[in-house]
Formats: sequence, C-alpha cells, structure tokens
Amino acid sequence: MPISSAAPHSQAAATEPSPDCPLCPRLVEFREEWRAKEPDWFNAPVPTFGPADASLLIVGLAPGLRGANRTGRPFTGDFAGDLLYATLIEFGFAQGDYRADPNDGLVLKDAAVTNAVRCVPPQNKPASGEINTCRPFLSATIDANPRLKGILALGRIAHDSVVKALGARLRDAPFAHGAVHRLDEIPLYDSYHCSRYNTNTGVLTEEMFRAVFRRISADLGRS
Repeated sequence: MPISSAAPHSQAAATEPSPDCPLCPRLVEFREEWRAKEPDWFNAPVPTFGPADASLLIVGLAPGLRGANRTGRPFTGDFAGDLLYATLIEFGFAQGDYRADPNDGLVLKDAAVTNAVRCVPPQNKPASGEINTCRPFLSATIDANPRLKGILALGRIAHDSVVKALGARLRDAPFAHGAVHRLDEIPLYDSYHCSRYNTNTGVLTEEMFRAVFRRISADLGRS
C-alpha cells in the first residue's frame, strides 16, 4: 500500500509531515500563496509514493511547482517524472502506464520515491535550514523500512541529505554520478538529477540513467 499522508497509522505520522506542516515559514508562505492562486492543486507536503517495505528508495530534491506540488505525487507532472518512471517501468520497478496523473494506475514494485524536502520551495531552491528541518522525515522513512537494500539519490542535495540522515560524513561519501557508497549497511547510489535541464544539456543522458539502474538491479539480484 502506498504511503499516504491521509493514512491514520503511526508509520505515516512518523514519516510524513502534516498537510499544514508549519516548520518552515518561507515554505508555508509559498504554500499559502499557491493555495490561493490554484485551490484545486495539491499544495501540501508531498508524501512518499510506493510500498513502505520497498527494497529501493529513490530520493529527489523537492516537489516541482507545477509537477508534484500540483498533482500530489512525487515526480508526477513534469519532465523529470517522464524519464524516472519510464526507467522504473523498464527495469521492473513499476507496472502500468505513466500519464503524469496520480490517477493513472501506475504501481511501484519494490521501489518507493520521495524527496529530501517534502514541500515545494520558491524557484525550486530549498534553503539549507529547510533541508535540515525536513531531514527527520527522510530519516524516519529510511528507519521505518527493515527491507531497504539500497537508496538512489538524484542530485547532490538529495545525496547530502541522505548521507546526513544515515549519520555519515559528507567527506567520506562525496557525490559523483554513478558512485556507490556503503553507509550504515545500506548502499547509496548517486545519479545526476533527471531534470529537463540536465538531459537537455547532456549532463545526464538516458543511457547514463539506465546504467545506474542496471547496477542497482544487479546488486539487488533483479537481473
């Protein structure tokens, strides 16, 4: 069952902020601004998508304004989701059709997707204090899953937050695309973020992204 902020069980309360989370004043102000502008959008902390006992946790930066902040599902409604979910389907971590709609019926298989910062930040740039404030939710998401066998960080900010959530030092696990770090018995895999900017500029190609998932699939015994 997907983790949902609407679920009344204790795990969801531990791993997800409340819909009206007050912890980051700047993000609260931005949320309220967009609730007024677009009352039909999700406009709340975006919960983790996928089974709570997934072997693979994928961590992005933060919800996109017109993507996950609008739809309520991570990486849903923008280009990054097109590439991420197509790759998850290709490698058997997802089943169904991705149509950039949270009601498309897409199901994650042994993988879950979340963000280092659960609320949309202005200009897609969370402040360091906001990243730190939101990290307990990431830590709780990791700690709540006894079957977790790997974490994929999409981009440096997600990488840094995962490293800190695992209690390791950044200098012991520098970010690099394609790198694998062994932290707290959980391998951390690095990839450049699958944003439109990175793919348009050639920083990340589809084959580079597939190669990361090929390594993960092999390490998890899925290929």
